[in-house]
Formats: sequence, C-alpha cells, structure tokens
Amino acid sequence: MADKSLNKTELVAAIAGETGQSQAAVGGVVDAFFTTIAKTVADGGKVTIPGWLAAESTDTAARTGRNPQTGAEIKIPAGKRVKLTAGSKLKAAVK
Repeated sequence: MADKSLNKTELVAAIAGETGQSQAAVGGVVDAFFTTIAKTVADGGKVTIPGWLAAESTDTAARTGRNPQTGAEIKIPAGKRVKLTAGSKLKAAVK
C-alpha cells in the first residue's frame, strides 16, 4: 500500500487476516454489506453505524448549470444523491 489506498481485494485480504476467515467468506460478507446499504438507501432509508458512518438519500432541486466549454446554460433536472457522513470514531482515527 505505497499509495496508502485500499481497494476491495486488499480490504478483504486484510479482514481475512485479522479474523482468520477465508477470503471467500469475507468477500461474501463485504458484498452483502454494500448490497444491503445500497438497497436501504435506494428505498429511502438511512443506514447508521454509530461512531463510524451514516448513509442516506437526499433530494436535489432542479437548477441551471453552465457548459464549461461553450458557456451555454443547461437545465439540470431534480434528482437524488447519496449523502455519507463520517462519525466521531472515524473522525478521531484520522486526527
């Protein structure tokens, strides 16, 4: 991890090493974790892991934007976005 980033394969390997579980089992749990979060947020729910993170869907209003190449105004329709909020434990770990 020379660039200090962690991809999914490295995450699964690290968790498997910490827990003694197989990488296949950990990979299945990680996939199920993210699938569950995605389904819950897509259905309008909020996922909260106290101290670590919260994920929820937010609505955005329609607005006018600008094409950076031509400068022409464009209409950006209303939509939904995902909002992720870091919890206190995650913030403290970064300090």
